[in-house]
Amino acid sequence: MLTTLSLKNFKSWEVIQDMHLAPITGLFGTNSSGKTSLIQFFLMLKQTVDSPDRAQVLNLGDERSLVSLGTFRDVIHQHTEPGHLSCRFSWTLPKEMKIRDPGQKNVTLFTGKEMEFGVEITENGAGRVIVNNLEYGFGGYHFTLKRKSEKEKKYELSTHPETFSFQRTRGRPWGLPDPVKCYGFPDQVKAYYQNAGFLADFELAFEQMFSRIYYLGPLREYPKRQYTWAGSQPADMGERGEKSIDALLASRERGEKISRGKGRKRLTIEEYVAWWLRELKLIEDFSVKAITEDSNLYQVWVRKTARSSKVLITDVGFGVSQLLPVLVLCYYVPEGATVLLEQPELHLHPSVQSGLADVFIDVAKNRNVQIILESHSEHLLRRLQRRIAEEKICGDDVSLYFCDISRGISKLVPLELDLYGNIQNWPEGFFGDDLTEMAAMTRAAMERQKGLQA
Repeated sequence: MLTTLSLKNFKSWEVIQDMHLAPITGLFGTNSSGKTSLIQFFLMLKQTVDSPDRAQVLNLGDERSLVSLGTFRDVIHQHTEPGHLSCRFSWTLPKEMKIRDPGQKNVTLFTGKEMEFGVEITENGAGRVIVNNLEYGFGGYHFTLKRKSEKEKKYELSTHPETFSFQRTRGRPWGLPDPVKCYGFPDQVKAYYQNAGFLADFELAFEQMFSRIYYLGPLREYPKRQYTWAGSQPADMGERGEKSIDALLASRERGEKISRGKGRKRLTIEEYVAWWLRELKLIEDFSVKAITEDSNLYQVWVRKTARSSKVLITDVGFGVSQLLPVLVLCYYVPEGATVLLEQPELHLHPSVQSGLADVFIDVAKNRNVQIILESHSEHLLRRLQRRIAEEKICGDDVSLYFCDISRGISKLVPLELDLYGNIQNWPEGFFGDDLTEMAAMTRAAMERQKGLQA
């Protein structure tokens, strides 16, 4: 799970310092205030990890990518020249990592469950993007790969504190070449140093963390009258939720069941989705069925009420198909994953928007799935506040932020919640000004009544 983020010079964000990322992290605010940019930052790193090009410092994407950000200069705050971008973030490992001493059997050098990564990226004046330095923090130590100087192309390896030091292999002390992408130590590290092999474990932990990040965009696929499934096992729902039915069928074939908490019956993902759709009062019954026996064509059948007939998902309100990918993704991803959501409430009734908060609380508590969402929904926020007051979720497990922008610079305001879910620093105009609207409506009504009486 991601736990903190510091960021400098990314799009409209000049600086973010030590942003706390909780099991449920909500980003609220006006349009174009920088909320989506924070999600894009993690997507940019995810597609960099997935890129086969080891020399590409950052994969900024194209039309086929999770996110397409243009050029390096495009992502730099106010497009300054030369561009300079830096970040630092930390995360919790799925299990404790132990680094053994290669020179002494059964001796552990470092151990821990928390890892930190930081990198500084800039342009070299010739239009090429380069890494100035990268650093991993683990077990109370920091391991840094840094350019020797602005003019030199070679890098040097160091640690802090110096109670541990890298041992040079005998021979000429060659400088190290460029890092791999923006996060990897060059292969020569193992040859130049006798005890640096464990650095590959840090890179692997970085890659595994991003492999556990999943994304669903704000615009979802329209429902279909039938779906083709040929046995695929999708890794996610697709950014428009287009693989939701594939995922349900794949999970069914594997016989997977999801825990609902201690003492409660385990359910298949399909059953869990159906339960939530009933709980949120969208539909009474939900099922995915093959058109004929042994067919690879499937249809999604729903029943609006207990007394109504079953119909295809295309023949009910749009909200069901918009919510379906959100539900499937939350229960399909492996435990310990991080899910990034943009406007999960889109096209949903206010009562269902409120219910989404309960979905997110459920997956955070029972599946250890982290939810980072960008939203405009007051109803979702209010339900989170209520659940904190009811002690259904601890306030420490929820981080809420208001994003604002002024003169092209985004600002992050942590919303301060008390024990009862009240926001102590409610920003002006957070969800519009209800009092002003009501007063204006009252004045208009009075004016109209005067006109009728005249």
